[in-house]
Amino acid sequence: MKEREKKQLHIHNKSDKPDNVVMKEAQIVEECEALERQLPGWMRGYFSYIKGNLLPMSRRGYLQDIRFFCQYLIDETDLTEAGSTQKIREEEFRQICAADVNLFLDYCRRYKKETDKAVYVYENANKSLARKRSSVSVLFKYLYRSGIMEKNITDGFDPIRLPKPGERQIKALQDDEVMRMLDAVTTGEGLTKHELVYWEKTRYRDKCILLYFVTYGLRLSELQQLNVSSFNFSRGEFLIYRKRGKESTMPLNQTTIKALRDYLDLERPSEDALDEENRDALFLSLQGKRMTERQIRELVKKYTSICMDTTRKNGYSPHKLRATAATSLIGRGNDIYDVQVLLDHDNVTTTQLYAAHKLNTKRDLIKSFEWGEDLDEYLDEEE
Repeated sequence: MKEREKKQLHIHNKSDKPDNVVMKEAQIVEECEALERQLPGWMRGYFSYIKGNLLPMSRRGYLQDIRFFCQYLIDETDLTEAGSTQKIREEEFRQICAADVNLFLDYCRRYKKETDKAVYVYENANKSLARKRSSVSVLFKYLYRSGIMEKNITDGFDPIRLPKPGERQIKALQDDEVMRMLDAVTTGEGLTKHELVYWEKTRYRDKCILLYFVTYGLRLSELQQLNVSSFNFSRGEFLIYRKRGKESTMPLNQTTIKALRDYLDLERPSEDALDEENRDALFLSLQGKRMTERQIRELVKKYTSICMDTTRKNGYSPHKLRATAATSLIGRGNDIYDVQVLLDHDNVTTTQLYAAHKLNTKRDLIKSFEWGEDLDEYLDEEE
């Protein structure tokens, strides 16, 4: 029987969110549904449970972990006779005990996958192991509460030790490294001959991306989904969409306005040259399409590796530029709770406490948070 062709996803958006944000959410939901189809049908109650209690990206992560666990049962144990993950039976799951799950967690620390051409070795740190343990724990707790499992075996799962706050050094750029990074993207210094060819065409875009990361501490997905229409220059602000579907208005300062103007006026293709789908996308690839998260990640790794004098592979991720924004703001004497509001950290209670005045707080923070020549001008004005 011929495999059913995948239909193109279209949206009918009547919400206040931009089409690209709604589309991305819909794509994640589609991925979740595809994962569910690869798992046993008797887990449907669990699927509904995590759908109602987890954000879409977390839901996708949990489903990926459960699929991996089920595949492990098939490939590495004699706990099931199933030939595929969706064929595993309830009664086979009932025979699983805590010791079996602990062996799975130990397996996850370091395992191999062999293909026709190569053998790949995967290694997980404790943070990744803790996520897998959590995914499996939630599944077995649900199965126990719903009567599928006779005992709650999760009490016997081995604990995964995570670093305590302060135990692990925060990886972030120092202010002088930020300046070297911005110098590199401005002048092209430190780039290879091959990289310079592309730099000539994307330097204003790249500088704008780096500045918005280190100024606002944006998450990768937040920056990637920015649109031209997200910006209101007359009000000096722009709109982003955060986790849990929250909207957040961010104030602009002279540095970020200039970087964006340079990119829009000197480098970004005109709307007439773009297809309708990408016409409003802010950061575009050389192909005229919205940049992917992977492309942005590689861009950041490239320029951070230059300022730290390390290899491209060892450059920093966008998330570490988020940490850079936090440490730089706190280092300049700003209140830690105000910074938490700006960066939308996960402590919802604190976020709600400061919601009433967060816009003015952010304006004050960003007004005094310039990079490069604008920083010198600001300091001169203060004197």
